[in-house]
Amino acid sequence: MTSLPASLTLKDAPAVLESLRQSLAAEGSDVWRIDAAPVTQLDTSALAVLLECSRIATAAKRKLEIVNPPVRMTDLAHLYGVDGLLGVEAKPFEPAANVGESKPADIPVVPILR
Repeated sequence: MTSLPASLTLKDAPAVLESLRQSLAAEGSDVWRIDAAPVTQLDTSALAVLLECSRIATAAKRKLEIVNPPVRMTDLAHLYGVDGLLGVEAKPFEPAANVGESKPADIPVVPILR
């Protein structure tokens, strides 16, 4: 299994992608597993790298499997609508326990000064 680095941002993307290409060539199984657990810093470039990995795996007639994706990664993938393409699922949204519990009378009125 190949592991992603702790940082996968725009600055890191080219080097990480090249490293991932090399790891695919070195692995011999039908499933290319990428462990995303080490990622602590990411931006949308992480999604671009993983989508490119999916394309590379498909071209090599292999299946890509992303394991242990951090919550921020799954949330970004869901936000951009690529979670299904990457096989990562965001946890369902659950509002905070107190949402909807306040009543208008409980909310203080602040006068607007002109």
